[in-house]
Amino acid sequence: MLDIEYEAVSGFFSQDAVDADPVAIGAVPPRFGLLDASPERWETFKSAVKKLNNDSASGVSYKVFFLGRHGEGYHNVAETKYGTEAWDDYWSKLDGDGELTWGPDPLLTLLGESQANDARGKWETELHHGIPLPEKAFSSPLQRAMRTYLLTFDGIAVASKPMVLENCREEYGVHTCDKRHPLSWIQFNYPQLLVEEGFTEQDVLWKLDTRETKTEVNARAKQVLDRIFTLESSAYISITAHGGIINGLLACIGRNTYSLPTGGLHPLYASSH
Repeated sequence: MLDIEYEAVSGFFSQDAVDADPVAIGAVPPRFGLLDASPERWETFKSAVKKLNNDSASGVSYKVFFLGRHGEGYHNVAETKYGTEAWDDYWSKLDGDGELTWGPDPLLTLLGESQANDARGKWETELHHGIPLPEKAFSSPLQRAMRTYLLTFDGIAVASKPMVLENCREEYGVHTCDKRHPLSWIQFNYPQLLVEEGFTEQDVLWKLDTRETKTEVNARAKQVLDRIFTLESSAYISITAHGGIINGLLACIGRNTYSLPTGGLHPLYASSH
């Protein structure tokens, strides 16, 4: 892990507030939560980002992340059906219940696909006001995230082909919904996405009897930030992933946890030094 520290740049989005309420804000709020509601809002924001990067000291850089949580999957339906305690204790360890199938690596529900389409509509609305499109895009290797990415950005010209990163996956182990498909399956079913070098054919991280800890998730999230801040010159980044790893990213910059709803989007303005 690199010796780089990260911190949030606050004051631009409603999600920046210490007491930000995800329920009140909504999954994908108007303007993605940007506080400036003026017609020139995104031009003003882009100018602020550019100025900070231009004026920053050596070794300091600023990036804006559009953190998207996957749409509803069948595992989310199952957890609601049985309750979180019973889900964690028993049902999450199975592949299904005879009615629902949630493991391994479940599909989006129809609602989940609709949520991703709704997010695309919000992007299209903000494009008319000059929102900066992501210059680089990354996704979890779990299909609920990859599918969400493809639906969200369908017809929207992201600057480069999205890349699948192993470290963007959800907290893994024990829960069958968090076991990914083999590399060859991902490449065959999602040819629109690149896969990072070194990605193993089989899921060697998922263990039947050991669940990744929050501390380990946070460390993995820092590796994602380290990679992006050191290898990518782009200022605007999209990451489509999961609630656990998104909260890991927030922890890396000193933010509180944020219960982003399925299909939600959390803008994050951060600096490295």
